[in-house]
Amino acid sequence: MFKTKTLTVALATALPLFCATAQAAWTPEKPVEFVVTSGAGGGTDTFARTIQSIIIKNKLMNVPIVVVNKGGGAGSEGFVYGSSEQTNPHRVTFGTNNEYLLPLVAKMGYSADKFVPVAAMALDEFLIWVNAKSPIQDAKSFIDAAKQGDGLRMGGSQSKDTDQTLVSIISETTGGKFTYIPFKSGGEAAVQLAGGHIDSNVNNPNENIGQWKANMVRPLCVFSSKRMAAGPKVTKTMSWADIPTCREAGVPIDAYQMPRTIWLAAGVPQEVVSFYSEVMDKVRHTPEWKAYIERTSQTAAFMSGDELRKYIEQDTARARGVFEREKWLAR
Repeated sequence: MFKTKTLTVALATALPLFCATAQAAWTPEKPVEFVVTSGAGGGTDTFARTIQSIIIKNKLMNVPIVVVNKGGGAGSEGFVYGSSEQTNPHRVTFGTNNEYLLPLVAKMGYSADKFVPVAAMALDEFLIWVNAKSPIQDAKSFIDAAKQGDGLRMGGSQSKDTDQTLVSIISETTGGKFTYIPFKSGGEAAVQLAGGHIDSNVNNPNENIGQWKANMVRPLCVFSSKRMAAGPKVTKTMSWADIPTCREAGVPIDAYQMPRTIWLAAGVPQEVVSFYSEVMDKVRHTPEWKAYIERTSQTAAFMSGDELRKYIEQDTARARGVFEREKWLAR
């Protein structure tokens, strides 16, 4: 009798604690904004809208999702907006490594510590591309050509951004000389390369795939620790997996990739971060997400928590070294 009474009291005491714990799990209470730090149709926009559609289709959240594009200032407009309400749990910001790299090279209306990372969902690969009519046939001859005369004209998206940072790393590592020519987007750089107006670029796969299919450009190598995933042939003779890594092709750079990232304002509680991180973990296991990764030729790579914070620290340190050498750091 004593034991039964004790157990009853214990359960009665524990029940309110259990209920409080169960009720503590946070979920959105009103429509959620997906803030896109690029214009409509860009890579970040496609990234966010793909996740939006997957969440809706699979009923992973019980509230509407509204996509808001704020791509001004190389994405800084979106980050300023995303961090403007530090305790707002219904505003999720989508970007790349631009969240923590932009404030290093220019004075922005926000600082990187105004956000907390939720997840990185994929990695954009970078390749060296040349015009299909170029006499340069491989990465070794590319570096040899860059060491001759005035070097090579290398196009890319924006200035002091991921493309130009990679060009600087290539130059520092190999001794090649490059004149960097910034364009508004990787798509524009692809058009300029196909037209023979520049010698090369370092576009992502999805930015140059159309010109590659049309036999207007040629990939030389990919800046990854391993070859890209096998898939169907892109041209009559090659798939992405047939492109060598830059390391195996003779360019001594192990990897250079751009993460697709998701952020919340730093003032939200940890339970909010955990909720969205768990939703994104569910997203990446859907067939729709796998189809998106294959369609955009990205590398699936989910990171959150300590793993993501460590990646951000290492990526920031590497970029900072380039910015210091190039004297790009904002003063």
